Amino acid sequence: MQIEGKFTEGYSSFNNRITQLFDIKYPIIQAGMIWASGWRLASAVSNAGGLGLIGAGSMYPDVLREHIQKCKAATNKPFGVNLPLLYPDIDKHIAIIIEEKVPIVFTSAGNPKTWTSKLKEHGIKVVHVVSSAKLAKKCEDAGVDAVVAEGFEAGGHNGREETTTLCLIPSVRKAINIPLIAAGGIATGNAMFATMALGAEGVQVGSRFVCTPEASSSQQFKEAVVAANEGDTMLTLKQLIPVRLIKNEFFAQVQAAEASCKTKEEMEALLGRARAKKGMFEGDLIEGELEIGQISSIIKDIRPAADIVNDIWAEFCLASKSPFRFEV
Repeated sequence: MQIEGKFTEGYSSFNNRITQLFDIKYPIIQAGMIWASGWRLASAVSNAGGLGLIGAGSMYPDVLREHIQKCKAATNKPFGVNLPLLYPDIDKHIAIIIEEKVPIVFTSAGNPKTWTSKLKEHGIKVVHVVSSAKLAKKCEDAGVDAVVAEGFEAGGHNGREETTTLCLIPSVRKAINIPLIAAGGIATGNAMFATMALGAEGVQVGSRFVCTPEASSSQQFKEAVVAANEGDTMLTLKQLIPVRLIKNEFFAQVQAAEASCKTKEEMEALLGRARAKKGMFEGDLIEGELEIGQISSIIKDIRPAADIVNDIWAEFCLASKSPFRFEV
């Protein structure tokens, strides 16, 4: 198998469909995570040669505009906005993105046909996040520029199929012809190399970027992620929207409710409002919703976002130089 793309200037950058699509140096995208991915994180990743994303899912329209404008002031590199399509003020968000001339939008949690053509009319590149090959094909038919295939290992809201990343990537690669980005359980250059050997052309990294000074999540949450070990996260709330959480008191309440066959309405009442904000942004490690991926078990420090981009790239290059590698 051959990794599609070429190293340029030695190993200092890479040229493939993803780097060309976004006009970036490395095919490394920072996920637009709620309560973590503000303008500071997005601009830091973009300045380091990757693609930073502002996570609009936790922002009111006026807050999103502020973050976009501050990101523009902090970087002259491309950046984007991650936009969950189930957001109640989605039309306002779309209008702000167009008005502010955001060049790239990653959409998720909804039908890509709804807004893709509108965004592309304004010259915006559109990427949609999927959890299956079937959904990826629908995205291609809807006219998106690329897809993110996110495996079961990922943090936050997850696909019901529970397909792992290493199974999902080759399946999606066979189903579509447009550029493919791998996500879920990726925090190292070795993992990046593995997914690209399976057909991905870039990676989206979430959990690793939570543990950075630039992430807007609370220090308490960052430290909880660093302290997490194998088995400390689990997919839950499957009656509502499946989400991977660190096990805490709230998680235990959810497990007890599911075990006693509570109704969907009862589960919604237990979840309540702003549970994720309470946990990830305000630092309530007991009653808060703590969304993070399985890869948290190998994250053992809080480091600047630029260092993480550089480390992932350096390790990817080292893997590419291995005598056992395929030609690039």
